[in-house]
Amino acid sequence: MKRGPSILLVVIFAALAAWLLTGGDGGPEGRQPLLVHCAAGLREPVEEVARMFEAETGTPVQLQFGGSQQLLATIAAAKRGDVFIPGDDGFLATAKQRGDVAETIALARMDVVLAVRKGNPLKVASISDLLRPDVRLVLPDAESAACGRLARAALGAQWSELAKKAIVMKPTVNEIANDLKLGSADAGILFAPLVAQYGGMEIVGTPELAGVKANVAAGVLKVSASPTTALAFARYLAATDRGAKILKDTGYEPLGREAWALNPELKLFAGAMLRPAIEKTLADFEKREGVKVTTVYNGCGILVGQMKTGEKPDAYFACETSFMKEVKDIFLDSEDISTNRLVILVPKANPHGIKSLRDLAKPGIRLGVGHEKQCALGALTKTTLIQDGTYDAVQKNVVVQAPTGDLLVNQLRTGSLDAVVAYISNAVGSGDLLSAIAVDLPCAIAAQPLAPSRETAYPETARRLIEALKTDESRRRFESQGFHWAK
Repeated sequence: MKRGPSILLVVIFAALAAWLLTGGDGGPEGRQPLLVHCAAGLREPVEEVARMFEAETGTPVQLQFGGSQQLLATIAAAKRGDVFIPGDDGFLATAKQRGDVAETIALARMDVVLAVRKGNPLKVASISDLLRPDVRLVLPDAESAACGRLARAALGAQWSELAKKAIVMKPTVNEIANDLKLGSADAGILFAPLVAQYGGMEIVGTPELAGVKANVAAGVLKVSASPTTALAFARYLAATDRGAKILKDTGYEPLGREAWALNPELKLFAGAMLRPAIEKTLADFEKREGVKVTTVYNGCGILVGQMKTGEKPDAYFACETSFMKEVKDIFLDSEDISTNRLVILVPKANPHGIKSLRDLAKPGIRLGVGHEKQCALGALTKTTLIQDGTYDAVQKNVVVQAPTGDLLVNQLRTGSLDAVVAYISNAVGSGDLLSAIAVDLPCAIAAQPLAPSRETAYPETARRLIEALKTDESRRRFESQGFHWAK
């Protein structure tokens, strides 16, 4: 009788998790199994993690094991599957280059080693000893197995000699481990975790293989019918309190940096002028990743003030580099994503005949500018006017200082202002009512840097958010809003 409620709770929890994976809309993702193409050398941990994931989320996971090259060929031919986990990320790079893989998530590292039968009865002590006639050598096939590819690259000419000497070339390292365990081979090259997993063998340290490691990552396939669930499984594999623990316990060096959350939440601080260029990309990212992105848009001066008083977003997308520099201790290295140019905006008919910054000093003009303390627009406008030598004269006509360019444009459109200094992106969509006059000074161009937080709880998810904002699709959205691409 005591077991009934606990089983019921497990069932309820799994159903709730599956519902959340579909976004709560009863969509198809939670009702179909994931197909995972996985290198055989990762069988033990991935099988265990898959069963954990099934129990926790209610999503079935089908595992297909094989050599990395074989799996790569299968994916290309069948165009089926959700996740690809090869023995080394070089195979993922190939899959990504040919358009089969979208997102990748780092999982673990594993050493390439020389292994012999337990007790090393033949006293194998070096790579050259493998050429002795009494040593039965098995090797991983360099064309099909990640371990073979890495060993061939590390050993160079020695590999060719070993390949001629080997009694057999195996398509997976598991077969090598099994041969050594059963005593049908004396020595072989394989991944270190399998030595402990299979037993009956030991590692011989060799300088030629020292530091040779495979980098293991999971790639979500573009053909996946369940990308959100596939990404959840990849995150689960890497999670420090889920898959990473299993990977460590089975001999791998885990690379995951964040704890498991079914629906992670990120906070992004972004300059207000960036909103039209990024909000669709953010919405798409949320839907695909099963992630909640809370975006706070405001003038960068205001955002910086909030951060200096303790607020800690997971990433910051600034309107201008000086505002990123003010909080550089909070963030990792930033990169410029786009640029935007200052312009003078006036009504279409330009009744005051404004043609340059100097004309903004004409008597009677009601001018709007960005607030020089609250936003990048205001700071850049001040710098530009000072370099143009017109700051003092123009300042006399300033009747509005706003925290965002959009507020200035709205007041210009309603007739309460005669001219504003704003970004060219602020004028997009108003071409029928407004005219833009270029400000031809080098200092009138602002770069927009983007950086992840040093202290985010979700560093990998934040990294993928930044990658989403750097895609070609994102670039097209920026350029449609008047920005230039900085990459």
